[in-house]
Amino acid sequence: MSRVALVTNDDGIDSRGLHALARTAIDAGLQVIVAAPWSEASGSSAAITGADADGRVRMERREIEGLDGATVFAVQAAPAMIALLAAHGAFGATPDVVLSGINRGANIGHVVLHSGTVGAALTAGASGTSGLAVSLDVGHDPDAHHWETAAAVVAPLIGPLLESPAGTVLNVNVPNRAALDGVEPRSARLAEFGVVQTTAAVPGEGEVRLTVADLSGEFDPESDAVLLQAGHATLTALSGVGEAALPSACATVSSSR
Repeated sequence: MSRVALVTNDDGIDSRGLHALARTAIDAGLQVIVAAPWSEASGSSAAITGADADGRVRMERREIEGLDGATVFAVQAAPAMIALLAAHGAFGATPDVVLSGINRGANIGHVVLHSGTVGAALTAGASGTSGLAVSLDVGHDPDAHHWETAAAVVAPLIGPLLESPAGTVLNVNVPNRAALDGVEPRSARLAEFGVVQTTAAVPGEGEVRLTVADLSGEFDPESDAVLLQAGHATLTALSGVGEAALPSACATVSSSR
């Protein structure tokens, strides 16, 4: 029996990036379930929102051209909620892997915490299913979106991910180019920040206004931000929520009982 892939995103069911990723999973021989938000859910992180007051999550079957053989659902929920529902068999067979993307815009640095695309992959990992988030660095006003370039980077990663320990989560970022000199992604560390850095939160009358700026200065040359800017696809393994050692100052007031 073929392995099952859930394909989701945070840009919504109509995203061409989602469709390109689903075709990649189909071409890899996987049984594909596409379940993606009814509308855009960017910045939703790992939120499990979407249920009505009575606990129901609304969804409907869809047909998407070029995805023959895939089961497709539009779901009124955040992508992490969709990944959680899939882990409990809401869309049919429980997935062996969750593929999230292809996101419109890079997801790099420690601020991947806020990404709905990454949130779906991390939620899969927390459920014991391996996940992969993939994003295309399109910038602010691209002339074209080279989804197939990102798909070509992801394709050779699917098999190794399926053979990796349960709960493995990968984050991939790809330059928005028609072709790369080599599609093999570079191993990268998370940058301290993301594409831009929040510089201030200015309070006003009945509002708070955030200001952001492009990053500048010296940065880790092996970070995803620097490598992506240099034209490399990047690959980073992510860890979800887990225990850490207590700081010594806090350990003195805790009990091991």
